[in-house]
Amino acid sequence: MSPTGNPRRRIRLALAAAAVVFTGALGAVAVPEAALAQGCGAGTPNATVTGSSGAYTTKDGGTTVYSGSDYRAAVQAGVDTIASGERVAVMASGNIGASTITIQSGKTFEGCGTITVANRSGRGAIEAINTTNVNIAYLKMAGNPYFGLRFSGTNGLKLGDIDLTLSGGLGIRFDRDAAWNYNVTMNDVYVSGAGSHAVETWNIDGFNITKVTARNVGESGLLIQNSRNGWVGTVDGDNVATGTGYATFRMANTNGKTASGGYATNIWVDNVISRGGGRGIFCVSQSGGVVIKNVDLANNGNNAVLIENCYNVSIRGGTVNGGGEVRLAARTEFANNKDIWITMTVNNTSVRESPCGENTNWTISGNASVNVC
Repeated sequence: MSPTGNPRRRIRLALAAAAVVFTGALGAVAVPEAALAQGCGAGTPNATVTGSSGAYTTKDGGTTVYSGSDYRAAVQAGVDTIASGERVAVMASGNIGASTITIQSGKTFEGCGTITVANRSGRGAIEAINTTNVNIAYLKMAGNPYFGLRFSGTNGLKLGDIDLTLSGGLGIRFDRDAAWNYNVTMNDVYVSGAGSHAVETWNIDGFNITKVTARNVGESGLLIQNSRNGWVGTVDGDNVATGTGYATFRMANTNGKTASGGYATNIWVDNVISRGGGRGIFCVSQSGGVVIKNVDLANNGNNAVLIENCYNVSIRGGTVNGGGEVRLAARTEFANNKDIWITMTVNNTSVRESPCGENTNWTISGNASVNVC
């Protein structure tokens, strides 16, 4: 396919044409023009992995640190040989099977070839656990992992241009029952074919997520849980969560609850785009503290929007066309919805509030039938 025929390629070419500044919860992050233009493996990496099936070579500068047929061993040798502050570029494609590549603190990993993976129960094909300043600048992954990437206890983690073209499994996972993560940055994450979530986070304080694109994913596109102080640019889902209660964008399990226990606004989302699949947006289980600036939801197979037991949630504009109803609901085990503001154009579906929440504010235009308190 020509570069102009691939939308992700067009984005990269456009970014390469000028310096870009991303602004979010972690402040302004300048991305130099030269870095964008160079691409994966450019310049002089400290270590490289080259070769093809059955014959891989890992070099640290001019020194060969691995030569053989084991692709995973070649890649891990490249990671292990570099020091903090250095970079390894995996130029070769290969298959690591049901195993794990571990990245240590301070190291930059560039997966330029396609890393094919298999299911290792409870583990990630690539992991960074209890680390500081790990940077996975580029990655192309294929296969059916348990988790494609798995993290916990990180500080300063950066994910750059991540392409997970999977045939099952879960894309990116931040563990639930593990140490918190701080100052997480994701640039451009693309996940297709995951049987579970594209991106599932737990326990992050401080995150900037520029874009998550989910295609033909079994559960959520971006699922944020028990996290706070973040910014999301765009969540874009097509055929996400079909036949399930999940959503293109889902907030759950006290997401947005501040360290002091309240729900002051601390999460901002610029755009949520959803086509077909299951729900478009779902806030549930005592989550909130969020402003969603714009929505573009069409033909969702479940609720276009469902807000259930959430607090201080604002959707400030955008459109819903067809699909399941826009709904405010509540379960009895949690406190009812409180401080909800919804401003949208809704066509060809319904808007309903049941039971009545506390301080709910509706501004609905379009041809929707509206039954609110």
